[in-house]
Amino acid sequence: MTDTTTTTPYATAETDRETTDAPFEGVYPAMTTPFTEESAVDHEQLADNARYLERAGVDGVVPVGSTGESATMTHDEHVAVIETVRDALDDIPVIAGTGSNNTAEALSLSERAADAGADGLLLISPYYNRPEPAGFLEHYRTVADAVDLPQIVYNVPSRTGQSIPADVSVELAEHPNIRGYKAASGDLNLISEVIERTRDEEFAVLSGDDGLTLPVLSIGGAGTISVVANVEPERTCAMVGAALSGDYDRARALHHELSPLARELFAETNPIPVKEAMHLRGRGGPRVRPPLSRLSEDRREPLRDLLAAYETARAGNLDLAATGDAE
Repeated sequence: MTDTTTTTPYATAETDRETTDAPFEGVYPAMTTPFTEESAVDHEQLADNARYLERAGVDGVVPVGSTGESATMTHDEHVAVIETVRDALDDIPVIAGTGSNNTAEALSLSERAADAGADGLLLISPYYNRPEPAGFLEHYRTVADAVDLPQIVYNVPSRTGQSIPADVSVELAEHPNIRGYKAASGDLNLISEVIERTRDEEFAVLSGDDGLTLPVLSIGGAGTISVVANVEPERTCAMVGAALSGDYDRARALHHELSPLARELFAETNPIPVKEAMHLRGRGGPRVRPPLSRLSEDRREPLRDLLAAYETARAGNLDLAATGDAE
């Protein structure tokens, strides 16, 4: 298994940092899944995207999560994506999305992901069912007891309809295989409480909301599972590296530099805008599977203009106001 503790080669010498014992730390792009014109998985482009992200210096990748459109993929496609990404990479870990609202299905996907070479698992909380705290605990422990890989609990109530209670997350952190928490609730009070109460565990809290990555890092978060990093991996690594090194002046500058892109990539349902952005950068077509649809035509040109602005300057040196692209 690939070691999940890494040191990102961040984009500036001033923010070099030492490797820590955190189970997950740094930047983990939530990968898109490119499709062919016939809506099949484009494995050649997928592998190329994975290699591009590794060259850009990310700490790991997360395929077949929400951004990877796992909800509209068969289980066989799901496993094949993991295998393609794992085979394409040299040294960084693959954290596979394997969550479900059906515990038996989550367990099966997790076991198959482990067999496919995944180095860790990301498990969205059960959606639609609305479990009680005891149900959450049993769901996650069932997978953690059976699959010996580091696992990340994923709290995203905007998609699941229910937030994981802090007490549940803290109790899960005691399990030796539950090593992280993807925070996508938008609730900094909740995120702060989880960080505060798990400081004595080998447990990493990662931002799952690009607009809140810097605030989460400032209160003790360890990194990010990022949509923006698909498009601007170097800038995202520079921002996270600066924050983890204590250089908050640089981190804030990069946060503000990336904020217009973060807003644009969530102007419509994820991953619709990021697939369009990847298309504009030559990293796969803009196709998404139904019931999602391609980015609205009136948003395509502003996105194109914004991406062009990022290409004109190095990280930390972009004045979006001067380009006319600031909101």
